[in-house]
Amino acid sequence: MVHILGHYKSFMRVNKIIMNNMMLKKITTLIVLISLSFLSYGQKTIVEKYGHLSVKGNYMVSEYGDTVQLRGMSLFWSQWMGQYYNSDVVKWLRDDWKCTVIRAAMGVDMGGYIENPDTEQGKVMEVVNAAISKGIYVIIDYHSHEAQKNPKAAERFFSTMAKKYGNIPNIIYEVYNEPLQTTSWNNEIKPYAEAVLKKIRTYDTTNIVVVGTRQWSQLVSEAALNRINDTLVMYTLHFYPGTHKQELRDEAQKALNMGIALFVTEYGTCDASGNSNFSPEETALWYAFLDEHKISYCNWSIADKAETASAIVPGANPYGGWAEYDLTPSGQLVRADMILKNTPIFETLTKSNSEAEKKKKSKK
Repeated sequence: MVHILGHYKSFMRVNKIIMNNMMLKKITTLIVLISLSFLSYGQKTIVEKYGHLSVKGNYMVSEYGDTVQLRGMSLFWSQWMGQYYNSDVVKWLRDDWKCTVIRAAMGVDMGGYIENPDTEQGKVMEVVNAAISKGIYVIIDYHSHEAQKNPKAAERFFSTMAKKYGNIPNIIYEVYNEPLQTTSWNNEIKPYAEAVLKKIRTYDTTNIVVVGTRQWSQLVSEAALNRINDTLVMYTLHFYPGTHKQELRDEAQKALNMGIALFVTEYGTCDASGNSNFSPEETALWYAFLDEHKISYCNWSIADKAETASAIVPGANPYGGWAEYDLTPSGQLVRADMILKNTPIFETLTKSNSEAEKKKKSKK
């Protein structure tokens, strides 16, 4: 009898374990289904759609494994066009221009962050906070041509940014805008970027860092030959189509063939001076190349400076709300491109929100 009771107790213990495991599986399945339901029906913003971004081969990918191509605008040097660093402009660019990313180009030298750190950092934070609120991605750009000459300033700035915003999925760091042609990738740019990256990774291990390349961020194949040891690094490619044509696309293709991921954090629609040779035809060739390779891009720039590269005319409202006549030919071209290509992405959000609302009402 004792023997039988012992077997019975053992059987009950095993049965309890099996039942607990079955219950755990049911709960896990329920959690997965709820999560999938949220992904399908609860996407209210671009960042909710894509989540934390990462890098896979040549591509930026979403938290869910899909290839992502962001399109948006860069603001101008913060110390000279700070009036556009505000929440209203961010909202206008998202809603009217259909931007999925905005670049806060914090000027470092020439009256920028080095001389006025609190002021310039504050401008960046206003844009970052607005982008987070509006559910789009934001590039925190250290806008300098000689950043390696004062690495401690960059380390201090990015430590502050990563400590405040680390692991928030909207954030993309750009640690060096455009190194000059006289710098060395191996001896100057890469060591500088690694030092800054180390500071960022102290607080943020999940967001992408974009690193500028030699010769105003054009010689990307040099970086491909000696990469930074971090799986969340992309490399900067900049172009101005009035100057940079097929030869720079060939350089970009060479780097892609070597396996790195590129991000065009800045491009113009004119020549490299920023104030001549408006080039819509060559810009179209660049758009085709970028779209073919799913390379994200931001146009230079939201500024009312009287030059070809500016997107808005002198005196344009510093809080957005621009009519067609407030846009330069460059601004009209760039806005049209984004509306054409990004509107379907925003429509998926509208559709999923509508379906979510219907689903919610049907359960009542």
